[in-house]
Amino acid sequence: MVASLSPHPKGEGKGSRGIISALSRRLSPTGNTGDAIFRTALFSVALLVVLIVAGMIVALASHSTQSIRQFGFSFLTGREWDPIKGQFGALAFVYGTIVSSLIALLISVPLSLGIAIFLVEQAPRYLARPITFLVELLAAIPSVVYGLWGIFVLAPFLRVHVEPHLARWFGWVPLFQGPITGIGLLTGGVILAIMVTPIISAVVRDVLAAVPNTQREAALALGATKWETTFVVLVNGAPGITGAVILGLGRAIGETMAVTMVIGNRPQISASLFQPSYTLASVIANEFTEATADIYLSSLIELGLILFLVTFVVNAIARLMVWRVTRRTAGAM
Repeated sequence: MVASLSPHPKGEGKGSRGIISALSRRLSPTGNTGDAIFRTALFSVALLVVLIVAGMIVALASHSTQSIRQFGFSFLTGREWDPIKGQFGALAFVYGTIVSSLIALLISVPLSLGIAIFLVEQAPRYLARPITFLVELLAAIPSVVYGLWGIFVLAPFLRVHVEPHLARWFGWVPLFQGPITGIGLLTGGVILAIMVTPIISAVVRDVLAAVPNTQREAALALGATKWETTFVVLVNGAPGITGAVILGLGRAIGETMAVTMVIGNRPQISASLFQPSYTLASVIANEFTEATADIYLSSLIELGLILFLVTFVVNAIARLMVWRVTRRTAGAM
């Protein structure tokens, strides 16, 4: 057998070196055992990630089966959330999640675009580096710290200096009607805007930096001004910028602690941004330990399944759009 494995039966047929060499050729077409082991290990790690995600989906779906069977599609359209009566509907939580996330995007997208454009197109290097560090530092702050800051600083500030003026100037709009407490959808949206701004600005900065300098030089050569050249860069990076915004949306949808501490945690649907609301992540965090009945626990797990699927799809779309821009610019370079 040793002779059949060895490529040189006279020199290596009876030695261990010949066996190792033959096994190496069998494990790897290049004849390198290390490459084969390395490739197998990387494939196993990648496969493990896929299995973990699939396992999470299967686990959430299996534990929410009771709620799915009892309520069906009406679970997404029902407004009542009453654990005592055993009636559960997720519409109020979906509403709070969507509205607070949209408020966050309306505030953070202009800020993030301005920050990214300044860092890539305008700021000198000695100034861009510290500002970039400070912006990225915002993403490293724990969400519970944002929540505490929101309770003791942001909510009183909005209650005294912002919401009264909004009610006075735009009180004829249903969005700015009702009692002013500083705790509600508007406060939750502002907190989310502060939290997603570093993420969106960092991705947009990378997208703008990936646009080839030849496009800037071509625009300047045709007589474009500095802001017109920046507009050309934005147009070329539009898909990646959209992906960055969607990525920020995915972060806003899944945020828990900071929003829980300032949004009011009341399962209601109100047109006023001053009113308390509830989000999918918040209700899971607040009520999971109180869920004693099987249907109550199953309903909360179904909320988690909805949140997981929405976040997964949103982030997948964002990554795809950002990858599209980076691949195109890499091909152009």
